[in-house]
Amino acid sequence: MKVKLKIWRQQNQNSKGAFRTYSLDQVVSEMSFLEMMETLNEQLIKKGEDPVAFDHDCHEGICGMCSMHINGRPHGPLRTTTCQLYMRSFKDGQTIIVEPWRARAFPVVKDLIVDRSAFDRILQAGGFISVNTGGVPDANAIPIPKKIADEAFNSATCIGCGACVAACKNASAMLFVSAKISHLSLLPQGKPERKERVESMVAQMDKEGFGGCSNTGACEAECPKGIKIINIARLNREYFGAMLTSYEVEVGGTDDDHE
Repeated sequence: MKVKLKIWRQQNQNSKGAFRTYSLDQVVSEMSFLEMMETLNEQLIKKGEDPVAFDHDCHEGICGMCSMHINGRPHGPLRTTTCQLYMRSFKDGQTIIVEPWRARAFPVVKDLIVDRSAFDRILQAGGFISVNTGGVPDANAIPIPKKIADEAFNSATCIGCGACVAACKNASAMLFVSAKISHLSLLPQGKPERKERVESMVAQMDKEGFGGCSNTGACEAECPKGIKIINIARLNREYFGAMLTSYEVEVGGTDDDHE
């Protein structure tokens, strides 16, 4: 099959970018999208041209590195990661438009590579457990209801690819942050720091310049791991509860305490 590629080329964050058009013949339908991109780069290198820069690592839909905006959708036409997208999802002769994530908090490094270290800083702000819990207990030592365990596990499957940010018209990181907060706050090990965690992570998210939640559900629709927006509702509950408690401590207790 043949495809025409319109790819965003940008030398660095400060330079002006533009689309460039390339044609590829003899594309095998069983190629992954990344393999097709590597074939293009081989062609460009043979011509003495600069290859297209793009992120990739595991090629198994786990690492979240393969962040490409393909034909107007994060990761392409299927709800999966770019590395798990195959060329059989496209038609012979089709024009494919490839762009980087578009968000102020994700500046372009080069071509299709964006700097997603904002996610790392949000996690560093509170996405961990620092309480000394002693040695590793047996798996069944702390009884956890199956429903809670399943919800925590489902939230923990977030790979931090940034598709939720790319899909949101406000470039919100609420789905990512809520997934990280949920999987810790749901489990007993994460409860001692739940208030400090949500305050710190939300504050860092705002500091990084992500937009507010648009409530359109585009993040859930495009998430390759199926993270649910119910996590955002949980984040809001956790955050408002933490802020109210902090206010009560700051002013010296509730109104009832002063009566």
